[in-house]
Amino acid sequence: MKTLLSRGGGALNSLLTPIMRWLALLLAFGLAPAADYDLLIRNARVVDGTGNPWFRADVAVRDGRVAAVGRLDRATALRVVEAAGRVLAPGFIDIHTHIEGGIEKVPGADNYVMDGVTTVVTGNCGGSWQDLADAFARLIKNGIGVNVASFIGHNTVRRQVMGASNRAATPEELARMQELVEKGMRDGALGFSTGLIYIPGVYAPEDEILALARVAARYGGIYASHIRDEGARAAEAIEEAVRVGREAGLPVQIAHFKIDNRRLWGASTRTLALIEQARRQGVDVTVDQYPYDRSSTGITILLPEWALADGEDRIKQRLADPATRKRIAREMERRLKSLGHKNYSYAMVASCEHDRSLEGRTITEIARNRPGRGLRREIETILEIVERGGAQMVYHSMSEEDVVRILRHPFTAVASDGGVREFGVGVPHPRSYGTRARVLAEYVRRRGLLSLEEAVRKMTSLPARCVRLRDRGLVREGFAADLVLFDPDRVQDKATFRQPHQYSEGFDLVLVNGQAVVENGKLTGARPGRILRRQ
Repeated sequence: MKTLLSRGGGALNSLLTPIMRWLALLLAFGLAPAADYDLLIRNARVVDGTGNPWFRADVAVRDGRVAAVGRLDRATALRVVEAAGRVLAPGFIDIHTHIEGGIEKVPGADNYVMDGVTTVVTGNCGGSWQDLADAFARLIKNGIGVNVASFIGHNTVRRQVMGASNRAATPEELARMQELVEKGMRDGALGFSTGLIYIPGVYAPEDEILALARVAARYGGIYASHIRDEGARAAEAIEEAVRVGREAGLPVQIAHFKIDNRRLWGASTRTLALIEQARRQGVDVTVDQYPYDRSSTGITILLPEWALADGEDRIKQRLADPATRKRIAREMERRLKSLGHKNYSYAMVASCEHDRSLEGRTITEIARNRPGRGLRREIETILEIVERGGAQMVYHSMSEEDVVRILRHPFTAVASDGGVREFGVGVPHPRSYGTRARVLAEYVRRRGLLSLEEAVRKMTSLPARCVRLRDRGLVREGFAADLVLFDPDRVQDKATFRQPHQYSEGFDLVLVNGQAVVENGKLTGARPGRILRRQ
């Protein structure tokens, strides 16, 4: 009962399920000898996730776990897959995602599993489900295609207690926030996350962050931070994150590490040196990164922080006041120039629910048909979009030189910063579809900047170690059977910034807890994912 998943295995594959049912029936009545394993993958080039050189082996799976790795010539299994020298690696772990609201609509997480991802960590940048226990229960009831873990988010907690207030918390409010963080940790959160450029986290002083991080530390959690600045004040922001880790006594994961100021391109040499320095001083700090030179977040990030305080109604009131609107516009113009841009052609609308015609167009392109002239016309276009409900954006703000330098650093894990996507809806950043395939195709195969083994390590055991997933990220006996089988010569990301809704190619078999969610490069519809709580 052998099947070759690519090239010519289709006929046998179509018979596989009936055969397995027949064998199971025989076993139930004691009429057939018991197989050693549920699944046996033969003759694979195993890239085990450690970063060590690949080796040839068979890998056996039983009860959702890796049961054996080695030469298993005499072993029997209910199903045998002939790898034919293709690469077998641990399923990829994405430790920086934003799946809230998306996985409820697409529970199979199709865009992720087609990119070889078997585990996602959400609740990043300070935004998480408010009630993790309730969210986890709903996901399990509906079934999910990937394993899911989450942080408890600072912005979510602060908003519950203080709304969008631009002030320090009172002692009573801080105590309430600590209670909410503690509940999140008891519900299984991996740690505590912040998004310190977003509302309302941007208004929180460092001592508030430290007090909440200490709660997570008591439960063995980690501190994951979208730091306060990724450009001119990046060094200060990194130092703040390191201080929180040192003083609270917990590991630090700095999110989507980058230099987003055009005037400072190349400064990743200095920011990476700060990470190395912190590690020499005994702080367990690592970073993650998506392998693109464009970021994605909301359009309100273009406005001054003070203008976004106290909720939607207050924002609209400020924009309705001519003097305040002029002040906002002046500050936007100054900030744009400080970032090294002449206009907003670097900012493209990815998703806009109130006007889908804007999607896929830059602010400069949209503004051409609006009244006014020059940069002020573009700023007015932005403010009009904000007034009508906002938009998700893609920003071309980074250099490829910095992207490569950060990617090659040994403490950088690969992550998408993406979400579960409804196929064909909007023009989202392609990172949600093609992050892992892009690393393997562009930076391993085409440019040779990473070895295959190092690239796999950055997508498996390193992220697992960063967030303390102790039984994931390696092809090792006893570990969860989250596995991906692929031909490194065929793997290719297809998603682009203009046409992002395209699945990656070349991942022939993807197993989540021993069950196939992708087979012959096609979705199976299976939902074997689990909730991974802090261990």
